[in-house]
Amino acid sequence: MTAERHYLALRPSAWRRRHQRRSSAATGSSGREPVPGERDPARVVAFSDAVIAIAVTLLVLEIRPPQDTRHLLHGLAGLWPSYVSYVITFMLIGQVWANHHVMFDHIRHADRLVLFLNTVLLMDIALLPLAAAVLASSFRDGQGERTAVVFHGISFELAAALFNVIWWHARNNRRLLTGTDPAAVRAISRRFQLALAWIGTGTLLGALLPVLGVIVIAAFIVYYWLPISGEIGSARPRTAQADAGPRQDRPYRGQSARAG
Repeated sequence: MTAERHYLALRPSAWRRRHQRRSSAATGSSGREPVPGERDPARVVAFSDAVIAIAVTLLVLEIRPPQDTRHLLHGLAGLWPSYVSYVITFMLIGQVWANHHVMFDHIRHADRLVLFLNTVLLMDIALLPLAAAVLASSFRDGQGERTAVVFHGISFELAAALFNVIWWHARNNRRLLTGTDPAAVRAISRRFQLALAWIGTGTLLGALLPVLGVIVIAAFIVYYWLPISGEIGSARPRTAQADAGPRQDRPYRGQSARAG
């Protein structure tokens, strides 16, 4: 029997615990066995990442190259509404992606309601390339700017509302959350509620003054990339028992190695 097999045979439970901790650290999971009716949110996050990646890719496909290549510079300059719409929408979707990770970093299990609400959120995200194309076309043609800004704003307002509903459900059903600090829960809640109010204000202003509405929504991008207090939990302090564990194992492992 080799040293490693001898060690594992005598210490199977300790090895399993150490292996589970390493697996949890590598995958980002909590290491806690899910109860019936609850699911590991890793697949929810992976599926959401895929939909968001497709959405931001489709944004650039909506920018059509100029047909008149004899005046190419003039044609490229005339596409400025498409560039503005592309940048604003891409950065807003990037914020959706970032805050989706913030939210699901704290959600330990996904019940059926979380799955449904997240599916509706992804359905809305898949619509955003259309909203960006409508916004660019209206400013390029000089017609329908108010409707385009409202349509664009409502698309993101719906996403903000769904974020708040998902987080509210997880926050009030604490079995779905990790051991999140209450102060962090409140900070995340405030940030999600602020998004709802900010984008809603920009959308209403866009119905009156389209350019002002776009400016307000664009200003939201700068602020919303700031980190949220407590969005990443601090590491748990090592206990005396945890510190003593490896030191107790090392002499035995060394003896086993010499014995093998």
